[in-house]
Amino acid sequence: MTRFWTRLVVLLTVLLGVNYVAWRWLASLNWEAWWIAVPLVAAETYSLIDVMLFGLTIWNLKIRQPPPAAPPETTVDVFITTYNEPLDLVMTTALAAQKIRWSHTTWILDDGARDELKRLCEQHGLGYVTRSADWKDRPRHAKAGNLNNALMVTEGEFLLILDADQIPEPDILEKTLGYFNNPKVALVQTPQYFSNVPPSDPLGSQAPLFYGPIQQGKDGWNAAFFCGSNAILRREALMQLGLVGYVKETEKSVRRALSASRQAIHKARSSVDADSPLVAAMLDEVESATEEAQLRVDAGGPLSEITYTVRRKVDKAVQTLVQADFSAVQSDLEEIAAMELAHVGDSGVPTVASEAVERMSGRDWSPLGALESVQAVLDAISIERDDEAQPVMPLATISVTEDMATAMRLHGLGWQSVYHHEILAYGLAPEDLKTMLTQRLRWAQGTIQVLLRENPLVQKGLSLPQRLMYFATMWSYLSGFAAVVYFAAPIIYLMLGILPVSSLSADFFVRFIPFMVVNQILFLVAAQGAPTWRGQQYSLALFPTWIKACTTAARNVWFGRPLGFAVTPKARQSGGPSWSLIRPQIIVSVLLVIALVTGMARLVAGLNEPIGTLVNVAWVAYDLVVMSILVTAVKYKGFVPQDSDSSGERNENAV
Repeated sequence: MTRFWTRLVVLLTVLLGVNYVAWRWLASLNWEAWWIAVPLVAAETYSLIDVMLFGLTIWNLKIRQPPPAAPPETTVDVFITTYNEPLDLVMTTALAAQKIRWSHTTWILDDGARDELKRLCEQHGLGYVTRSADWKDRPRHAKAGNLNNALMVTEGEFLLILDADQIPEPDILEKTLGYFNNPKVALVQTPQYFSNVPPSDPLGSQAPLFYGPIQQGKDGWNAAFFCGSNAILRREALMQLGLVGYVKETEKSVRRALSASRQAIHKARSSVDADSPLVAAMLDEVESATEEAQLRVDAGGPLSEITYTVRRKVDKAVQTLVQADFSAVQSDLEEIAAMELAHVGDSGVPTVASEAVERMSGRDWSPLGALESVQAVLDAISIERDDEAQPVMPLATISVTEDMATAMRLHGLGWQSVYHHEILAYGLAPEDLKTMLTQRLRWAQGTIQVLLRENPLVQKGLSLPQRLMYFATMWSYLSGFAAVVYFAAPIIYLMLGILPVSSLSADFFVRFIPFMVVNQILFLVAAQGAPTWRGQQYSLALFPTWIKACTTAARNVWFGRPLGFAVTPKARQSGGPSWSLIRPQIIVSVLLVIALVTGMARLVAGLNEPIGTLVNVAWVAYDLVVMSILVTAVKYKGFVPQDSDSSGERNENAV
């Protein structure tokens, strides 16, 4: 019955939303003020798509029954990832993990390589893993690299992954391992819940809408994804993912090398020396070899054998030309030697540098120079992956947040996931605004990185609902741009009297008000009593964070600009309230207040219409209420145990 009412409200919301937005585009735009009219209707269209994706998510909401018992011989490794967290915090989690009621090995994955932590592990019988010397002077890939390193030195069939602050319940494996009786299940994700958050949740940490209807809805489409902690994964699935990913990236690099080689040969044909029958024959032979290699790659042939064959043919052609004509050899070789032909790509596989391709095809190479270039480019492709610490990276390394990309790739290979809606671990949320902003920025940056590098809408192997479920999460982080428009529109009207709509007629209200009312009802129905207002506030109030995440992630993906990586601190940061953290929001709030006063003055003077003023005053009031949470967040002094009924949960589970 709940599903029926949920679907009914979803349909009603979509119908009313499409009716409103279509009318806005077709009949209501004030083209005299197109510079605000068009951005506003575009922002409303964005919001409608967001609502439609949310409706699709909860359309197939899945309420799971407890799984059967897992075979008792199932082996498990418990991974506790840490970098620089306090030792007592890490050990509290590790000692609690030791008490999990299932045969397992508890490992602390110490990316900080701390001797004192190693001694504590030896003292308490805990496994200790840190990076080997193979990682020195190579990409570390943050948490993903830490986990990938541990995968290579452990053996458990399944992995329970915990952050350093996430204290597990003793029965966490008893309640989740049974899902893996289905051999297609690769991931079981449980909620992240925080024991140091008061009921008011001033920093919006608990996310009851996400760890509830949204993940349950994604689960209904087999798209519940890995959230970085409190999850169990099948080792076999991860290792398959690493192998398949490595082969794909290597194949892409080989294809690029073959393409660059053909460009160099084509350019060499314009050389005077190419008129020689011997030279022409050699170029024909090498070009034929690269074309044959391309066909073999397309047919799925072994890459090492293909590149080896081409290199040998190029070697032979070079030797023949050298014996026939030594002219221009020295200058060509010096030019080639100066080139930087390869670099390490996002996944760690060496790829041909774009600059090298442009220079190879942009100058008049002699035939010998062209063949040497082909040889050098092909030599740059190493299937041994010498530039990485490990030849295989099971967890995705394309993002500062490894979880979503890993889950998406697993789904693309046909694996299934499960969302188990029961709190089985208790963690620590940020206790100050600065830490919270650092955390949210990293989450958003990582999500946008995945969108730009592996857009789910075009990924092979995913079903259409799966593509949309991943895209919905990524789409939500674009809300910062829409928020700017939503703030600007009422300010412009109240201060300048410029409406983005042709008129605030009855047509506007009979379309807009029902849509907004039903939209809020949809959240109430979906949440099933869980509080969602705090999440709605932060989705709008953190607009500078979302915009920064989008722009910095785009610069990183498109131009190679570093993002930087900061581990979220587990303790409140020192110092008093830092209002500079919300400077953009303060500026917007001041402008809203000025606009409110100005609008009322213009109304009294007869410069603004009463209806327009009323609508925009209400709009400004809503925006100010939304932004007010940031005042509470800046002044928040951290967790006080007596403020929360859940305060004892962490202590009860601590050792």
